[in-house]
Amino acid sequence: MKNRMLAGAAFAVLTAFAMPANAANSPELPDATFRAPADNEVNAFYASRGGKSLWSPTAASALISTLERAPLDGLSTGPALAAQARALMARANAGDGAARNDADRLLSSAWVQYVQALRTPPAGMTYADQWVAPRMLSAGTILAQAAAAPSLATHVAQVAAVNPLYARIRDAAWSAAQANGGAIDPRALASLDRVRDDPPQGRYIMVDTAGAQLYMIDNGQIVDSMKVIVGKADPSTQTPMIASTIYYATLNPYWHVSGEILRSTIAPNVLSMGTGYLKARGYQVMAADDSDTQLDPAKVNWRAVAAGTETVRVRQLPGPANSMGKMKIPFPNGSDLYLHDTPNKNLFASDDRSLSHGCIRLEDAQRLGRWLMGRDPQTASSTPEQNVLLPAPVPIYLTYLTAQVKGNQLSFIDDVYGRDRQIAALR
Repeated sequence: MKNRMLAGAAFAVLTAFAMPANAANSPELPDATFRAPADNEVNAFYASRGGKSLWSPTAASALISTLERAPLDGLSTGPALAAQARALMARANAGDGAARNDADRLLSSAWVQYVQALRTPPAGMTYADQWVAPRMLSAGTILAQAAAAPSLATHVAQVAAVNPLYARIRDAAWSAAQANGGAIDPRALASLDRVRDDPPQGRYIMVDTAGAQLYMIDNGQIVDSMKVIVGKADPSTQTPMIASTIYYATLNPYWHVSGEILRSTIAPNVLSMGTGYLKARGYQVMAADDSDTQLDPAKVNWRAVAAGTETVRVRQLPGPANSMGKMKIPFPNGSDLYLHDTPNKNLFASDDRSLSHGCIRLEDAQRLGRWLMGRDPQTASSTPEQNVLLPAPVPIYLTYLTAQVKGNQLSFIDDVYGRDRQIAALR
């Protein structure tokens, strides 16, 4: 509760489909998900610029190439739109002035549909903080941004990149499809859908729970990465897909033991080893409310706690054995998840790092802390729970990518959470 209150205060302050080989010739109708811009929206844009064309030959070529691979981006009509634009441009080059105007307006309409497809929230993603919630742009805004770009071809490329994890999987999947007669692996589509988030410009974090990797991204470039430990494969412990914002870090943290771990592990251990188990590991037993009232462990009915009929709280004092290590990095979410340090560094040597109860353990919390804070995350005292505001909020995205890129080649890893299989079953 305290973490959620501080996060809110900080915010107030800081305010499987396959693409057929002949897809380009397919007269498909627009996706139901994406409404083609009404004629009056496009007409209003052109009226505002006196009918002047928007798409230079270079920019038009860039957009057409982008549309041809747009099924990877969630717009299955992209190849059909590209084919229509090419046909109109051929007529225009043969001297048909009306076709030139029609081609320009078609490209503008297609660009709006494409951008709106990219900005559709990933399936299964929970947006736990309003600052990172996706915002659909109107046709007028999308076209105004295009018109204001110093280079429209560059603008198309930058928007289409979305984020660096997305761009490299999409590019590798497109190359694989080209080498495979146009067929797109549905697992690649599933991963692309889950990472199709367009974060704000600047710094943010992406955590790939399938690959158990954390990426630090700044201005569209991956600047650092590290291994992480994520939730176990059991549905009750999987790390969910969440987008949120990091506002502060907690140094010298307590470990506030979850109710599930308290019932399944702590209480049974007290019953078998006595209350000395708690003292030896630095555990304090607290009242069930949010007060700092400590309870005498000998007076607690631990059998009732294990059964879930009596409620207490348990926290572990900071120190070498603390499960949070030296730092905890919370962010608003409804699952009480956070990033944290850990004293058990040997587990990062394992290829299978689905080992936690859902939270994310960091291979090098100090390094991430320096990147977030702009300074060494050191404390002047041993006082527990020192909350340090970041210089600026940092978005965080927890996603799940079974599609990976190794040596510029598309590859796949185990679907440990079964999410690809769930999508396949729905289809």
